[in-house]
Amino acid sequence: MPIPRPEAPQLLDDGDIARLQELLDDLPEPLQPLDVSALDGFLCGLLLQPDTVDDDRLMRWVLDVEGRAPPAGCDVAPLRSLVLQRRAQLAAAIDARQWFDPWVFEMDEDIGPSQAVLPWVAGFAAAMERFPALLRIDDDRLLEPLALLYMHFDPADLEEADALGELIETLEPPRDLGEAVQDMVRSLMLIADVVRPIAVPSSNRGPRPRPGQRRRR
Repeated sequence: MPIPRPEAPQLLDDGDIARLQELLDDLPEPLQPLDVSALDGFLCGLLLQPDTVDDDRLMRWVLDVEGRAPPAGCDVAPLRSLVLQRRAQLAAAIDARQWFDPWVFEMDEDIGPSQAVLPWVAGFAAAMERFPALLRIDDDRLLEPLALLYMHFDPADLEEADALGELIETLEPPRDLGEAVQDMVRSLMLIADVVRPIAVPSSNRGPRPRPGQRRRR
């Protein structure tokens, strides 16, 4: 009897994303939840941790940036369902090293690509702050993909990360939002190659894309 394949995670559409943002906005005070873009980056940061972060620990920080529990009677089940659906979708893409669309949204024409992706990157950085195991891995292969993500922050925010800051100074910023998003996704896949590599048959191996190729002259 053939082994049944696991069902592909259900993709969230624009209506689901809007509903998720509504549920986040409706959480009672004093909770300060992530918005959907920061949430997306946060989930990616958790999925790249060397150890699995369970659902309850994940939701604690989604619901409130300080990790406070929701008040009694607050039903977060619909919100939790959508969050876990998105996590499953992201996990499937990262595990298979397949492209996915991060929840990054275009802003006014005057907003540059770094400002547009900053909420997403801030969510990723929040995951690193709450769960720092990834950043404690001593592997030089992590520097460039992390630099391509953290380059969107103000340099003053990276004063304690000397090696990362020095590398960021050598990189050219993205020319547009599409390039910024492409760099983000590629960086996540390269981090995944370090944290949880997948076996690839030698006949299927090809050159892996490298981040950080746009150097300042």
